[in-house]
Amino acid sequence: MQTRTFQTTIYRDHGMCFIPVPFDPKPVFGKVRAPVKVTLNGYTYRSTISATGGSVFIPLRKSNREAAGLEGSETLRVRLDLDADKREVKPPADLVKALKAAPPAWERWKELSFTRQREYAEAVTGAKKPETRARRVEGAARAVAARPASKRR
Repeated sequence: MQTRTFQTTIYRDHGMCFIPVPFDPKPVFGKVRAPVKVTLNGYTYRSTISATGGSVFIPLRKSNREAAGLEGSETLRVRLDLDADKREVKPPADLVKALKAAPPAWERWKELSFTRQREYAEAVTGAKKPETRARRVEGAARAVAARPASKRR
């Protein structure tokens, strides 16, 4: 398994937080935008290495930062493992029902990236009120149905 451990300082500026990657990931993981399992303070989450404007980094969402017991701006050891496991999201039942009831939404859902599927699913499951959840389910089904078919067939 391709693995790399390094020490770095987490960057945090208001709501934005990321982990700088101080090496070229291509020789280690086979590509720059590699899917990885990130381990911080004993907590592991799945992400993808990003590269923008010459900087290489890993996004650190608030939920992952808090689960690792971090505030942001800490200096710590980070372990990256190539993530070869299949990435799939199990959407909540009410979202599946709405997607299947709004053709071609279910087919478009299956074409979405792991990240987009996760974002829609988390928006639905994160709703505190039933009416908010219903509104998010309806909005997600409508947005997914409106997407053009993937050209990668």
